Amino acid sequence: MATQRPAGSVLDKAGLGIKLLGTSVLAGILVAGVTLPAVGALGLTAKDTADSFDNIPDDFKTPALSQASTIYDAKGGVIAKVYDRDRTILTQEQMAPVIRQAQVDIEDARFYEHGAVDLKGVLRAITKNAEAGAATQGASTLTQQYVKNVFVEQAGDDQQAFLDATRKSLGRKVQELKFAIKLEEDLTKDQILTNYLNITFYGHQAYGIEAASTRYFSKSAKDLTLPEAATLAGLVQNPSAYDPILHPRAAQIRRDTVIDKMLENKHISAEQAKEAKAAPLGIHYKEPLNGCITADSGMGFFCDYVRHVVKQDPVFGKTAADRQKLWTQGGLKIYTTIDPAKQKAAYKAVTTKVHVTDSVSAAMTMVEPGTGKIVGMAQTRPYGLNSDQHETVLNLNVDAAMGGGNGFAPGSTFKPILAAAALESGIPIDQQYPSPYEMDYPKMSTCDGTWNEKGVPVENESEKEKGPYALKDAMAKSVNTYFVQMEEEVGLCAMKQMATKLGIGKLANGSPIKQVPSMVLGTQEVSPLTMASAYAAFAARGKYCKPVAITSVVGTDGKKLAVPKAECTQAMSETTADGINTLLLGVTEKGTASGINISDGRQIAGKTGTTDNRYAAWFTGYTPELATSVWLGGPTKNTSMRKITIGGHYFPSVYGADGPGPIWQKAMNEVLVGTKRTNFKTVEVPETAPEPSETPTTQAPPPTGSTGVINGGFTLPPGVIGGNTGRPGHR
Repeated sequence: MATQRPAGSVLDKAGLGIKLLGTSVLAGILVAGVTLPAVGALGLTAKDTADSFDNIPDDFKTPALSQASTIYDAKGGVIAKVYDRDRTILTQEQMAPVIRQAQVDIEDARFYEHGAVDLKGVLRAITKNAEAGAATQGASTLTQQYVKNVFVEQAGDDQQAFLDATRKSLGRKVQELKFAIKLEEDLTKDQILTNYLNITFYGHQAYGIEAASTRYFSKSAKDLTLPEAATLAGLVQNPSAYDPILHPRAAQIRRDTVIDKMLENKHISAEQAKEAKAAPLGIHYKEPLNGCITADSGMGFFCDYVRHVVKQDPVFGKTAADRQKLWTQGGLKIYTTIDPAKQKAAYKAVTTKVHVTDSVSAAMTMVEPGTGKIVGMAQTRPYGLNSDQHETVLNLNVDAAMGGGNGFAPGSTFKPILAAAALESGIPIDQQYPSPYEMDYPKMSTCDGTWNEKGVPVENESEKEKGPYALKDAMAKSVNTYFVQMEEEVGLCAMKQMATKLGIGKLANGSPIKQVPSMVLGTQEVSPLTMASAYAAFAARGKYCKPVAITSVVGTDGKKLAVPKAECTQAMSETTADGINTLLLGVTEKGTASGINISDGRQIAGKTGTTDNRYAAWFTGYTPELATSVWLGGPTKNTSMRKITIGGHYFPSVYGADGPGPIWQKAMNEVLVGTKRTNFKTVEVPETAPEPSETPTTQAPPPTGSTGVINGGFTLPPGVIGGNTGRPGHR
């Protein structure tokens, strides 16, 4: 597109001569204020200079400017605005004409009259500099300034690239000038001005006129008044010196200078100038709110999870560099699965039941069965970096690779996974085992051979707890030895395969789950999101869906980008899932979770769990519509769930039902009451003779020799991995 130049302009007359020789000469003038040697002195031939005009990158015509992305919840509400640079790109029509004129008048009054180089300005600069005996005045045009800003933008956080882009060298000036000349041939003046107004820095983290208008006046650039436009236009030369927040007097003087320039160039009347200069600065400052730390209702952690998804999922780019570029460039509208009502309920439950100053913390994830949508994600400690305020950026709900720690041993909440493998292999739902109080781990088959613990003991919670038991009663009471005997019959390979189908093929730290006998007792660390997603498969009659956080993404061009899919698969038969639902209904009706319920009396299924030495407790429960996993644990390996105060209440010993259970109940009551009730499909379980054991009132002593591991800032014992078994609790 031809540059808009008035007929008879200097560059029109000079033509190709400017390209061949004027580049070096004029660049020297602009740098030093005196005429410098011709092309040969720069090491450039005339042919080299001419050819280079045809190689201007497209980025200078339509630069890929970084701008803010917005993350939305499932109802369209804003979760957070995230950016490397706060910028919103506007079209010419979206900018008030007064800001365009003000910027031209103060920066380059002859912008629409000259080409890439303003020879009159150059001569004026030479005269002024000669009089001063130094280079006190430059003659860069607005187009040249725009080119320099593009180089700075491209440098990003690369300090060396930034220094190169801002270095006052002859070579740099020549390059900027060549690019400016080419741009004036390819773009109209209005296009160059629009690009300039979108790229320029206005101070206080505001890049571009829209961010500046919002920052200083809390309004859009299309609504700027004359004095407001003059204030912003005046900032560009030196955003620090003319900062209207820190230096309001200097800002006002600079504003009035801009107004005088507009009057001098006959773009406003004397009356308009007088009225504008009489107006106060009228600053309505809006703090720059950037990043997940600005999210409400504890959604900062979910916001950070979304960031990890964009940067790691190949659907957003084949390479890590591609995905990083997409995120950094920004301008995205990211719509997510988080339900604001459910999120609010989850956040309220974990923060009211457990105080931020307690020696323990709680985390909760809600997942929609059949879709994998994450609809709630909250934890006790607030998102942030201020340790004095108990803040953390560690997301306790997710795996290490997604911003979490190394996870937590899930205890007996892992037992239903073995039960699913057993039912799927043909073991009947009324299967009985002797289930003694104590036994040694037997030899077990693996996918590759056998595993023998050789005399390592495992025991139940109480000596009164001994069989024989059938599966339903063993699940309700969470009998350890029963499930070890079932594990012996089913085999570790089948159990691992079922865990993998339910999304637990890898642990929270990214390592593969190990085929060891203690696997059934939940000794290997996983995250609440992982457990909620696995249990959601039971609720969905065996259909496991990989958890998803993003429903759609709209790019800067208004087009939708591809997003990760839920990738749902049938992990088990519907009959098997119905059997697990039947068993876990028994846990909430007559078992270890019988005190947990929904106030409207609807069916809930779930499983309690505690870990070795009682360093953590779990309750993962669900209805046909919603699966929720709650973890409660201590920040150090010495924070036992015994003799502890949580939320102002003293607990002699914390179990899954009386620690995480009430948190789960509070949140689920709030989101489910008043909604449609749906019952589970269940299976018939043959009656068995009553077993003789009683629900214990005491617990076994803690094991000796337990070791702790650092779980992303929370030190929790891993229980047993690979042949060193303690006595995991199970309530």
